[in-house]
Amino acid sequence: MKPLKIVSIASEVDPYSKTGGLADVVSSLAKSLHRLGHEVIIITPFYKKIIDRKKHKLERIYSDVKLYIDEKNESKVSYYRTELTLGVKVYFVRNDKYFSRKKELYGSAHENARFYLFDVAALKLVSLLKFKADIIHCHDRQTGLIPHLKKTRFKKSQTLAKAATVFTIHNLIFQLGQNWWEIPLRFRDAGRSALPLFHEKKIEYINFTKRAILHADIINTVSETHAMEIMEKHFGQDLHRILNNRKHKVFGVVNGIDPKDFNPKNDKNIYKNYDHKKIQRKKINKKYLQKLFKLPVNEDIPVLCSTSRVTFQKGFELILRIIDLIMNFNLQIIIIGAGDKNIIKDLNKIAKKYPDKLAIIPSHDKNQKYETQLYAGSDMILMPSHYEPCGINQLKAFRYGCVPIVRNIGGLSDTVVNYNPDDKHGNGFTFENYSSKELLVALTRALETYKYKHAWRALVCRVMKASSSWELPAKKYVQLYKKAKKFKNGNGK
Repeated sequence: MKPLKIVSIASEVDPYSKTGGLADVVSSLAKSLHRLGHEVIIITPFYKKIIDRKKHKLERIYSDVKLYIDEKNESKVSYYRTELTLGVKVYFVRNDKYFSRKKELYGSAHENARFYLFDVAALKLVSLLKFKADIIHCHDRQTGLIPHLKKTRFKKSQTLAKAATVFTIHNLIFQLGQNWWEIPLRFRDAGRSALPLFHEKKIEYINFTKRAILHADIINTVSETHAMEIMEKHFGQDLHRILNNRKHKVFGVVNGIDPKDFNPKNDKNIYKNYDHKKIQRKKINKKYLQKLFKLPVNEDIPVLCSTSRVTFQKGFELILRIIDLIMNFNLQIIIIGAGDKNIIKDLNKIAKKYPDKLAIIPSHDKNQKYETQLYAGSDMILMPSHYEPCGINQLKAFRYGCVPIVRNIGGLSDTVVNYNPDDKHGNGFTFENYSSKELLVALTRALETYKYKHAWRALVCRVMKASSSWELPAKKYVQLYKKAKKFKNGNGK
């Protein structure tokens, strides 16, 4: 097969900027596609207060490029370049007004304007580079205007002429720079009109995700189960109708992880390296973890962790309903992650009541710093999500022998198989409904299984040996790219 030329565009890319799994996916997928023989470049914003130019060896390639956003508005951007790995170039869009004033990646009152400018600048860069792409792969709502812009503002670009667009939905709840359900009905974007002028207030009501679904050649989400779920009203976030109208263009590909980046055998961020043949070393990491977070040091106490955002989506409502009951069990729980201030406040109250059993660290930075040490020292990871497009925390946890307790939903359903003590089949503990009682049952089953040391050791070894690499997902994306080109050329089915 002729190698493809692919442009991957995203608002965050590991290791330069990161708030969650999106950054991991963009980085790992690009490297895997490159290993398959395809040419991949990445475009992302330059966050001046976050990205270290010297550390990442960024070089400026274009300065003060005039960007015509619409017929009445223009701005200037500069572009930088580095290499993610040998052969995979990353380009950064710099505009100090929109991407250099805060240490946070998101949260501006002008979020739509920021990423409208970024989307125009990304397409402009592809033209400047004369990179005649086969595929423009747009990740999540921040890049959602690109399929629309390619068909309108950039429709005469010879460089972009043959490129098909793929839009990946990483989380459908995020559709624009504010909560879509809080926008008054009269202001909600139907997605079919011309874009308002850049300086107009109406720009902040434009639904980037809706416009991407309407204009992209292929739409996918990050698990096969979730691709079906978003067709339903319950999971469709008010976009289920247009998704159903385009269901022949909607696909699911389960995320992977880079096994080189998440390997307890050589991970420099964990206290004691190990593999499935030296599983006893997990206890050394457990005692280090307990000491680190000021919990009683006891290698026999099961330790549970959570490394997700602390939000309703991640199932913390269920945890709070039964937290006092859980605290009666012989266990310890460590929760690291930023998120809903009210949930964190409630968790902190419980942690003060049970300081020997619960540690709360409401920090995104600490999450990144201690993530793999948490998996290495914990026996189980809690992921009782209300919905979960894919989730990669459970895939990372597998690598470190940290067994998932999850709700059987979305990507969790595609990656975690319920453990059966009779035939020893399965790699985690699952429950079906969004119910605190069902979560409690799954947790109890996990804790009971943990008491049987031989069975638990066999389970841990099995999950560590399972493959969750990007090799197969990357090949599936190549097939999606082929479909996208057919759809663009009018040959899709």
